[in-house]
Amino acid sequence: MTLSFFDQFMSPVFLGIPLMALALTLPWVLFPTPTSRWLNNRLLTLQNWFIGRFAHELFMPVNLPGHKWAVLLTSLMLFLISLNMLGLLPYTFTPTTQLSLNMGLAFPLWLATVIIGMRNQPTEALGHLLPEGTPTLLIPVLIVIETISLFIRPLALGVRLTANLTGWTSSNSTNRYSSNCPPTTNANCSYPNKHPTFLLTLLEVAVAMIQAYVFVLLLSLYLQENV
Repeated sequence: MTLSFFDQFMSPVFLGIPLMALALTLPWVLFPTPTSRWLNNRLLTLQNWFIGRFAHELFMPVNLPGHKWAVLLTSLMLFLISLNMLGLLPYTFTPTTQLSLNMGLAFPLWLATVIIGMRNQPTEALGHLLPEGTPTLLIPVLIVIETISLFIRPLALGVRLTANLTGWTSSNSTNRYSSNCPPTTNANCSYPNKHPTFLLTLLEVAVAMIQAYVFVLLLSLYLQENV
């Protein structure tokens, strides 16, 4: 069976059932649920502190009407981090390597920010298409360029997340768990040093978290322009 480079973008199927739904549902089961006790355990306390700090830093420059998006963007941040982290495990499928999934997340959220801007402040929203002080001869050209850049935003969001996650999950994770032994020899084989492997794992975890943060941060910047 001949495999191509683009086979890694295919969603895995088991008995004719696509496993994308299972991969999207599993991260929500791993989150600790709050209890009715007055004092939470350490895991819940750490989770609440992380969510609070993230929401505070993300929505600090956003106007007050945009704070309605706090729950949505914070949930999206935790969801993307969970999917990216689970994809670092060996023999697992990372849903965020699918461009269709990332575009399905990026396009509706970007479109919602544009619609909010057009409905609440249409003059300011359309003013972003033409910078102040533009020469008269350059006005048509700049309007076309800014319009194209506006519609490219959701594509850039989806492609950026897909490309970065595909590069790490397809190469580094495979190399980290592979052996240096030839398959036809039984001689003693040398395995890679544990310290570079540990540092590479930390780097992969950082990339998985940073890519999720960048995705949500760009959405908050788009929201800031239209609120």
